[in-house]
Amino acid sequence: MSQKTGILQEFREFALKGSVVDLAVGVIIGGAFGKIVDSLVKDVIMPLVNFILGGSVDFTNKFLLLSAPDGYTGPMTYADLTAAGAVVLAWGNFLTILINFILLAFVIFWMVKAINRVRRTAEAKEEAVAEEPAPTPDDVVLLREIRDLLKK
Repeated sequence: MSQKTGILQEFREFALKGSVVDLAVGVIIGGAFGKIVDSLVKDVIMPLVNFILGGSVDFTNKFLLLSAPDGYTGPMTYADLTAAGAVVLAWGNFLTILINFILLAFVIFWMVKAINRVRRTAEAKEEAVAEEPAPTPDDVVLLREIRDLLKK
C-alpha cells in the first residue's frame, strides 16, 4: 500500500513540475500553430503560387499513378484513386507539407531570435544595474566625516 502511495506521490510531483507543464502548454500551442501554418499554406500561399503560374497548379491533386485497380474506370483524382485502392505517389501533398515545414521553421526561427534579443537586452540591463555601486547611505557619510574630523 505504501509503495502505491509513494509512486502516486512521485508521479504527482513529476507531473506538476514546471517543465512538464510548460511542455504540455507548448505541445498544445504548437498544434494550434501548426493548423495556422497549414491554413496559411493552403489558403494563402498556394493560391498565390497557382495565380503566378497561370492558374494551372493544384499541388493537392498532383500525383503519379503507380498502379490502378483492375477495371477501374472512375475519375482520375487523388481522392478517388486512393479510395479505390490504387497505389499513388502523392508528390504534391508532400510538397505542400514540405512548404508547411519550411514556413513553420522560418516563423519559429524569427520567434526564437526575437526572444533571445529581448533576453539579451534584459540581461544587459541587469548587469548595468549590478555594476553601479549602491549610493552610500547618509548616516555612513556623516560618520565618515566625523571620523575624518577626529583624525585631524
